[in-house]
Amino acid sequence: MKKFLPQCLPVLLAVAIGGGLGAQERHPSSEKGQMRLQKEVRHELVTLPLYDVFDNLAYKVEGNTVTLSGQVTRPTLKTDAERAVKGIEGVERVDNRIEVLPVSPNDDRIRRAVYRAIYGTEGLDRYAMRAVPTIHIIVKNGHVFLEGAVATEGDKNLANIKANGVSGVFSVTNNLQVDRA
Repeated sequence: MKKFLPQCLPVLLAVAIGGGLGAQERHPSSEKGQMRLQKEVRHELVTLPLYDVFDNLAYKVEGNTVTLSGQVTRPTLKTDAERAVKGIEGVERVDNRIEVLPVSPNDDRIRRAVYRAIYGTEGLDRYAMRAVPTIHIIVKNGHVFLEGAVATEGDKNLANIKANGVSGVFSVTNNLQVDRA
């Protein structure tokens, strides 16, 4: 009869000691540790249940400190983002600089109109096919900010034109990045 325990013991010990991660991956100051933290922070933020196209979350990882920034339409999303990031192994401090946008029926109307203008346009409609679309529409006091990423410079320009064509919009700031990948 074969003994099973001695063969699996090193694997069990590795999992029990560090969750299967190497010492460098667990340490937030190493390059691998920083990459792991960035990946985990991104994952936690994009999987927040209330995060949608009208919110913009950004982050910066420096050692074991994560700085959160961006804009959200709900105060609960700000606290949910901080709580989710604090729960990541290796994060010791979270600096939450997320702005909660003011409640405004006019801004809500503009959000819906810009959404329809952008995502109802042939060519840009493909960006709506994800759980969280890649073009984020931030509206503050009638001013529109386009955040996120698109595949081409033409898509960036078309989104800008569509947002500018919405009635009641005072200005459009196009911060869309062209994804070179």
